[in-house]
Amino acid sequence: MFAIVEAGGKQYTVSPNQTVQIEKLNKQKGDKVSFDKVLLVADGEDLKIGRPAVSGAKVTGTVIQQGKDKKIRVFKYKSKSRYRRTQGHRQPFTAVKIESIDFK
Repeated sequence: MFAIVEAGGKQYTVSPNQTVQIEKLNKQKGDKVSFDKVLLVADGEDLKIGRPAVSGAKVTGTVIQQGKDKKIRVFKYKSKSRYRRTQGHRQPFTAVKIESIDFK
């Protein structure tokens, strides 16, 4: 069984007992999270596709961690003009453990 949910403007494929890193949510560790915008639900041969979302479908999970990804370097360069700029960035994320996928 798996589902495709939308969170933070991105789509994630999730299944029960899976941990997913999604865009940062304003939740604390241990809080319950519910995703109501479920785009697709598949359970063996049973497949439900939403237009745009599956009505009555809900994915629930628990926040495990708030953190930041690895640092990336943003380097700007223009040739022949001595222009060089370096900047770092760490994207914040929320790790969520998916507990259940419910649909009717």
